[in-house]
Amino acid sequence: MKQLVLASGNAGKLKELSALLAPLGIEVLPQSAFQVPEAEEPHPSFIENAIAKARHAAHVTGLPALADDSGLCVHILGGSPGVLSARFAGEPKSDQRNNELLLTRLAGQTDRRARFYCALALVRHADDPQPLMATGEWHGEILDAPRGSAGFGYDPLFLVPDLEQTAAEIPAELKNVLSHRGKAFRQLLDKLQAELA
Repeated sequence: MKQLVLASGNAGKLKELSALLAPLGIEVLPQSAFQVPEAEEPHPSFIENAIAKARHAAHVTGLPALADDSGLCVHILGGSPGVLSARFAGEPKSDQRNNELLLTRLAGQTDRRARFYCALALVRHADDPQPLMATGEWHGEILDAPRGSAGFGYDPLFLVPDLEQTAAEIPAELKNVLSHRGKAFRQLLDKLQAELA
């Protein structure tokens, strides 16, 4: 495996993943380099959507593909916004409207527990019967008002109690260590290293 396609248009994810996989001699290419259209994400779980996105990119490009599906799950809301995190407040996607809707739904609630969840799927080819899977979780609480200017999405509302900072206040290097995506990427990296050994 010398190259793989990242089934995402997110430049931050591409940079992060390229750095992680460079020591293994794997070049990570964005799906935009192959004009891969966005995949459907019709499934109720992060894992199913990650696999669907990875298979879609592998099918179009003929290369191994990696996809992640991630989002925020709020305990008192039964796991919502979940797989709909990016489109919680509808189309077009808007972090601000998503955050406002979340605060509206949580108004008056004392249970503010939440977690970010990430599922990664790597397929060696489009019909791979054994995708490499990795998951990560990051537990915290939802604040009443946003804090911090870094990050994106729900980061300004997501308080990490141990640090008494939101995900939007934590330095990027520390966030990459603590975050759901960081945990999942490291888990995947371990599996990839074992496979390539």
